[in-house]
Amino acid sequence: MIKKLSLILLLFICISGFAQKEITVTGTVVDSKDNFPLEYATVSIFNSTDNSLVTGEITNTKGIFKLDIVPGVYNVKIEYLSYKTKTYDNKTIDGDIDLGTVGLELNLEALDAVEVIAETTTVEIKLDKKIYNIGKDLTTAGGTVSDALNNVPSVSVDVEGAISLRGNGNVRILINGKPSALAGFGDTNVLSQLPAEAIERVEVITSPSARYDAEGTAGILNIILRQKETLGFNGSINLNLGNPDLFGLAATVNYRTEKFNLFTNIGYRYFDAPRNSSVSIDYFDRIEDGMTITPQYERVRENEKVTRLNRNYNGNIGMEYFLSDKTSVTGSIFYRYGEDADLSRNNSQRFNGGSIVERTLRTERQNEEDNSYQVSLNYITKFNDDGHQLTADLQFENDAEDQFTFIDENYVVTEDENPEAFQQERIFQTEDQKEYLIQTDYVLPIGDDALFEAGYRGSFENEITDYLLEQENIITGNFFVNDEISNVFDYDENVNAVYSQYGTKFGEFSFLLGLRLEHTQLKGKIDSNLSEADLNEAYGFPIDTDFDKNYLGLFPTLNLIYNLNADDQEEESITLGYNRRINRPRGWFINPFPTRSSRTNVFQGNPNLNPAFASAFDLGYLKRWDKLTLTSSIYYQHETDSFERVQENTGQQTTDGIDIIRTIPVNLSTNTRTGAEFGLLYNPNKWLRLNTSFNFFQFNTEGEFNGVDYSAKNTSWFTRFSGKVTLPGKIDWQTNAFYRGAQEDAQTRTQGLFTLDLAFSKEILNDNATVSVNVRDVFNSRIRRSFTTTEFFNRDSESQWRQRQVTLSLIYRFNQQKKRQRENGGESGGGDDFDFEG
Repeated sequence: MIKKLSLILLLFICISGFAQKEITVTGTVVDSKDNFPLEYATVSIFNSTDNSLVTGEITNTKGIFKLDIVPGVYNVKIEYLSYKTKTYDNKTIDGDIDLGTVGLELNLEALDAVEVIAETTTVEIKLDKKIYNIGKDLTTAGGTVSDALNNVPSVSVDVEGAISLRGNGNVRILINGKPSALAGFGDTNVLSQLPAEAIERVEVITSPSARYDAEGTAGILNIILRQKETLGFNGSINLNLGNPDLFGLAATVNYRTEKFNLFTNIGYRYFDAPRNSSVSIDYFDRIEDGMTITPQYERVRENEKVTRLNRNYNGNIGMEYFLSDKTSVTGSIFYRYGEDADLSRNNSQRFNGGSIVERTLRTERQNEEDNSYQVSLNYITKFNDDGHQLTADLQFENDAEDQFTFIDENYVVTEDENPEAFQQERIFQTEDQKEYLIQTDYVLPIGDDALFEAGYRGSFENEITDYLLEQENIITGNFFVNDEISNVFDYDENVNAVYSQYGTKFGEFSFLLGLRLEHTQLKGKIDSNLSEADLNEAYGFPIDTDFDKNYLGLFPTLNLIYNLNADDQEEESITLGYNRRINRPRGWFINPFPTRSSRTNVFQGNPNLNPAFASAFDLGYLKRWDKLTLTSSIYYQHETDSFERVQENTGQQTTDGIDIIRTIPVNLSTNTRTGAEFGLLYNPNKWLRLNTSFNFFQFNTEGEFNGVDYSAKNTSWFTRFSGKVTLPGKIDWQTNAFYRGAQEDAQTRTQGLFTLDLAFSKEILNDNATVSVNVRDVFNSRIRRSFTTTEFFNRDSESQWRQRQVTLSLIYRFNQQKKRQRENGGESGGGDDFDFEG
């Protein structure tokens, strides 16, 4: 009987509900001053009792909205970015109602705040990092992520695209907090193919907390990409044209509702990046087995010109779905396809007695296809609004490269009547890299001023390099496989880590203490027809061709911050950080088979390499006045088993009698690095913004290899300046200058380098579009010059990785306003120092 009554009651409730007729709420949202319709304004209707969301809608192109609800008492809220919100509280709606024309006023205070963020790069200090919110950097319009990074204090990008932090090249690159195919599995050259406009902010983490992977003795650069948060449909189109040949077209599209956010980025980039280099080597007599050996040539000069044509396609699509107000799932797929066609011409001259005795022309044609994709899934649930949350990440990446190289060398001048012909060579190389990432993090606030965090991270990476060399039979003209050099190298890097950290705040003092436990497995196998004894003889020392190395390490971290000004915690603070780090060798540092881009100068990996470990201390100071911000720090790092590249004569010669010199990485005992840096951001008014930074460092290396002492002590520095001026006619002019001082190690001295960038831009089409022109490396001076001295030879070299670039850029934004939204990334200046999130 009770069941029947319950069934009848439930049926009655349902019928009553369906019988409750829905009514319609309509209206039009416009700008109160100019009366133009506001498309994609948000209209939300809340229950007046508990303020829970009942329904919502966005306006159409005419600013009109229409919602259906049941009769009741509601709170109505109408919002549009950079405009003041209008609300109707406790409004009784018992029939169809037209709210009429709703005029919204501009929120001038919010708009001014956005202008500061949007126009200039600002710095925010956290316990374990500095956050540089990338402003409107005109000099990188049409440029790449590498160009943008080169304007971040503490960071420098050399002429070959290698990234260093405070002069240390062992820096870990993360994308949105995780290793990513966008960063090319550690190959920073990939960052030279991604547009600079994709960056929202860069986190410079010189004292990483326990939450981060312990990889990277210099620290971490975490690149945060832009993700639009604007409700409705919006986006932008970016067109770039340049000289040397450059064409780029990219689009960013975003559609966001209260329930989900759908985002996509697609782009195409074609560019010609000519590269020039030259090297001159003077050879000396050497003694082997008590005998003096005189080289066949006293001097060899090589001048190389390379034409590099690159075509790159990239796309990213993803969606964040809000399961509830506190829980969301985000899935994304990234894909990149690249085609490179390089043509290298190396003019080589051999001298004796100051006269040319032989000259050859070596031509190398290389075609490469690169396919990369990444699938990511993120889950986050927030147990409350105080930061209590759980996140989980799954990620799979695959990068497949297919490369074909044809090498041909011929005599131009020779004194030999019957010179031995050079073999033509064909190289087929494939690289397949896969990485799986599993990560979970749990954050628990304890009271108002403390935080506990713990998590697990597993990273499993495999890299297989299949290298096949075919050489010409001079007699028959046919090609045969060189079984001694052809090889397959299978390399695994597996890292499992757990961590925990705790932070709290006592008045003006905050600290974050953490401990990370990591197990690293480095496993490799070299499949080749050469025996281990043959490889040992070629190296001159024993090497392991089938290794499985395991390392278990504890990595403590401690970060302290003290606010000196009790009245305004954002004005002045001191930070102190300590952390222990690891530097794991990459696959190309391990592979023992030499490169073949040059017959006389080769790079050769070292399977005996072990990880390097470093301990670092960092003391920082921040002072912020009304229009001026000062950041500074001094630092010290001690590294054991540090990697160093040494150059040595192999004792082998080419078929025409030239000594072969190789560069090989080795664990060279210890490396101690000390330094200091400071930066100034000065914004006296809206039409003038200046910033500068200076970094001074000294390193001391101690160690020997193959009986040679490579100890060295060197002091170097680099500085940068950026100034932005708003000219009449709303034209912006920006100048960036960079200088890196000379530096020296045990064998090589590198000269100083200066580069200057200029840019101009103007807003057009009612500020919906920006046109700009920039010149990177105005004086074409970004050239690396170095001089190497050893017992057996002197080498003078010069390299220009990329020539002066002139770029015209046009960005068109639809359903956006130039400054209507503050980008994610926080306030400028000191920010909230008590922030433990990674």
